[in-house]
Amino acid sequence: MLNIIWICFFLAAFFTALFKLIFLGDQQVFAQIMEAMFSLSKSAFEISLGLTGVLALWLGIMRIGEKSGFILLLTQSLTPLFSRLMPDVPKGHPALGAIVMNISANALGLDNAATPLGIKAMKELQTLNPNPDTATNAQILFLVINTSGVTLFPITIFTYRAQLGAENPTDVFIPILIATYISTLVGLLAVAFVQKINLLDKVVMAYLGSFTLVVGGLLVYFSSLPQQQMLQQSAIISNIILFSLIISFIFGALYKGINAYDAFIEGAKEGFQTAILIIPYLVAMLVAIGVFRASGALEMLADLARTLVHYFGIDDRFVDALPTALMKPFSGSGARAMMIDTMKTHGADSFSGRLASVVQGSTETTFYVLAIYFGSVGIKRIRHAAACGIIADFAGIIAAIFVTYWFFG
Repeated sequence: MLNIIWICFFLAAFFTALFKLIFLGDQQVFAQIMEAMFSLSKSAFEISLGLTGVLALWLGIMRIGEKSGFILLLTQSLTPLFSRLMPDVPKGHPALGAIVMNISANALGLDNAATPLGIKAMKELQTLNPNPDTATNAQILFLVINTSGVTLFPITIFTYRAQLGAENPTDVFIPILIATYISTLVGLLAVAFVQKINLLDKVVMAYLGSFTLVVGGLLVYFSSLPQQQMLQQSAIISNIILFSLIISFIFGALYKGINAYDAFIEGAKEGFQTAILIIPYLVAMLVAIGVFRASGALEMLADLARTLVHYFGIDDRFVDALPTALMKPFSGSGARAMMIDTMKTHGADSFSGRLASVVQGSTETTFYVLAIYFGSVGIKRIRHAAACGIIADFAGIIAAIFVTYWFFG
């Protein structure tokens, strides 16, 4: 899928530029495309190098969280919920532990740990599958929860915002939390409707009620504040929560007698390696998006969207962040590159820059996750997995737009 998207960017740029040259007499369009290719390849390299320090910092901190048993604690606290949402999975089955570990890793922003844990969970669920080429209810629910986000600490987004000059990189934390909660809740409701899961079970209601109370409390609190004060309070609360998390990790390490410094260094080394590894991927996607933009194709699509938006009398500031939203279900790296391109073009603290960040954090990459997880166990009949995943994606994008207007509009 990513290969097709990448090729389409170049082909669309070529034919758009050809049209502008032949019919509009634009003799500079191909020169602009070539300039974009060289300048954005340089920018991608500089961004990747600039990420090194911040990635090393956060991955070092998250490694302390892993060593201190934070994920294990989260696993134990969520197991009763998933044992009821997936009644076909026997109590105590290894799949439940792997599922909660994967979701916990996603929630904490541990992407490198989340994918192998997700594959392990899918393989454990496959051992219970009577029809190996057809997805079971439990496998579909697990996949939809993955694709709908469940991002509590979107560290990667904070990192890019810091690198691209955001005054307060974490000011999108509360909006992302609200948007990802709505995406996950809608995805769960969609699957529960199809699979006839009893969401009125006392344990399920207790968990969902607790999550809803927390998010609802945030909504009520922030809706009572003037916008400027809401922004200030959001930033303060976000920073307090994130730093309190770091302190909790350190206290956990002290309690368990773990050398927090050594754990940090171990994770920081991984952060450095990650920053180097993403250079070719970032170069590939930013250059493809750059030629797409330089050819005028992206502007044409944006103008078409604005025309439709104006027709209905709607504010059009969200249009500049739509490329991230449209790319998100298909490619995580593509959407990330779109987010970076939006922040570089309009500014990290612009409305569209913040909206692109919130969209990026609100959902996961549906088709990528579907291909990786189902492909790892040879499932060909995915049943209602894609439909429910897309419903969750759509809900997350709509929520992201509304919550960004609320906080930053």
